[in-house]
Amino acid sequence: MDNMISLDHSLFIQLLNFLIAVVVLNFLLIKPVRRQLAGRKTLTEQLVNETEAFVGRAADKLRGYETALAEARAAAVQARDAIKAESEAQQRETIGKANDSAAAFLTSSRRLCAAECKTAAATLLAGADGYAELVVRNILD
Repeated sequence: MDNMISLDHSLFIQLLNFLIAVVVLNFLLIKPVRRQLAGRKTLTEQLVNETEAFVGRAADKLRGYETALAEARAAAVQARDAIKAESEAQQRETIGKANDSAAAFLTSSRRLCAAECKTAAATLLAGADGYAELVVRNILD
């Protein structure tokens, strides 16, 4: 068992060597890496915050757009209904006028036809005796 670790001056030299290596590595490697990682963490947090703010603004704009769109649709429906009601009222008025005009024309046409029928009947009755004699003569001759 001669190869066991012995506590002599080489152990202290190795320990001092190790501590110097740790200090140098800490100064040259570990601290710069930790600074980079901290910077990346800060940048990542900043970008996440900016992204969340952007998403929030986008959601607000989308809600505003949807609200404006719903209001525009409601206004369009109201305008369409008002125009439809107005056109139906105009249609009823126009049809009423046309019906009144047609009724007046029909009444005047009936009166005119009745007057012409009376005139024709009177004319035929006045000349009926003469026509009857003429027909009888033509038949007997």
